[in-house]
Amino acid sequence: MEYPNHQSECRKTSENPSVVSTDLAPASSSFPTSALSKLKDNLAFRGSKWSELNGAMGDLGTYIPLAISMTLANNLNLGVTLIFTGVYNIITGVIYGVPMPVQPMKSIAAAAISDSKNFGVPEIMAAGICTSAILFLLGVTGLMGLVYRLIPLPVVRGIQLSQGLSFAFTAVKYVRNVQQLSKGKSSGTRPWLGLDGLVLAIVCACFIVIVSGAGGEEETEREGEDAVGGDGLPGESRPRTPSPRRRLWGILVSLPSAMIVFLLGVVLAIIRRPRVIKEIEFGPSDIHVVKMSRHAWKEGFIKGTIPQLPLSMLNSVIAVCKMSSDLFPGKHFSATSVSVSVGLMNLVGCWFGAMPCCHGAGGLAGQYKFGGRSGGCVAILGAAKLVLGLVLGTSLVKLLAQFPVGLLGVLLLFAGIELAMASRDMGSKEESFVMLVCTAVSLVGSSAALGFLCGVVVCVLLRLRSLTKDPSLLRKWMHRIRTP
Repeated sequence: MEYPNHQSECRKTSENPSVVSTDLAPASSSFPTSALSKLKDNLAFRGSKWSELNGAMGDLGTYIPLAISMTLANNLNLGVTLIFTGVYNIITGVIYGVPMPVQPMKSIAAAAISDSKNFGVPEIMAAGICTSAILFLLGVTGLMGLVYRLIPLPVVRGIQLSQGLSFAFTAVKYVRNVQQLSKGKSSGTRPWLGLDGLVLAIVCACFIVIVSGAGGEEETEREGEDAVGGDGLPGESRPRTPSPRRRLWGILVSLPSAMIVFLLGVVLAIIRRPRVIKEIEFGPSDIHVVKMSRHAWKEGFIKGTIPQLPLSMLNSVIAVCKMSSDLFPGKHFSATSVSVSVGLMNLVGCWFGAMPCCHGAGGLAGQYKFGGRSGGCVAILGAAKLVLGLVLGTSLVKLLAQFPVGLLGVLLLFAGIELAMASRDMGSKEESFVMLVCTAVSLVGSSAALGFLCGVVVCVLLRLRSLTKDPSLLRKWMHRIRTP
């Protein structure tokens, strides 16, 4: 049984001079000749202006609920978090040139929200620093790259599928049930009517489906139009005048659906509590170094770092590298680069009380789903966060706390589905078997690390079984491992 080598395909950048590599290797002749030209290339919109702005909204379904929950439950400094995550967004957009997301570290956030009395800001920051320090060391030593080469593609797909389905399940819970974000719990069925009712969420979901479809359809339709000429005959080169119906449809599908839904949520938040406008205070939050006791370091490592580290390695590094090569064939992100990026972010921000963050395949899938194609997409999002953090600070939470959670669930639902759909390329029953074992254990056991371990074990057993039929497969597999 042969599994595709997802690493080898990404590294053949020298065979195609049009392929741009973002590895930490020396620059080739195909690279921009100056830092300024590379900056412009990475930030330049590859889609329309509205689609890139729309794509920036694709990650908010995860970011906003967790940021609000930790602010309300743990007194997290939202203003500082907005400033630092805004800077993270801008830098990653400049470096990678794609909508690389900046998401909360979910296991640390879950531990903080569920036990806010014993897991406060010092413990949260200690957990983020410890996790990032380990990821940074794995990156600079090259061990993360070795792990990436060793992990079979079906196991990576299993992690992506489990995380995508987990996001989708959470999204449905947001839509169906009233949420107490400060406690991370549901409190009854959501009413049908109202400014945060089921009808509103269903209408918005239907609107996004009509406008965005299943994704990837725009390129197909555009190619079909280019192949058909003036009178609808293949090979015709004369431009044809679109019919009124086609013009109307073109306007509809160009609407920034996620941005419209988000802005609608802001308007409804103000309507739900008009006096919130008077309660907002202008000016940035105070920034100071967080004091962490020995107890905070111990609790942060045990309750935060240990459950977070496997998820960060698998979803924030390995799955992101694979998904980026799937969505952007002209870009290559090494596991070393992404691991170092996650490490550096929190080794700076967590000392000042910023929420521990990482990259995530779900955020990348969500931003791509809604039209994000360039680094400029996340750079705009980062600039918006930075401005809000400097102008409104932590007082912004008073407005966001009134945001309809059902609408956030709708955005998160599409991001989760997009991530889960990455697993549709399994080419054999054996590959699908490994992927589904990994997914099932991850979901039922609520542990990506446990699902990963089971997937690897099943994969090794199947390979050992194949070796009894063809011993030459062992030599091929060892050659792939040694190939840088």
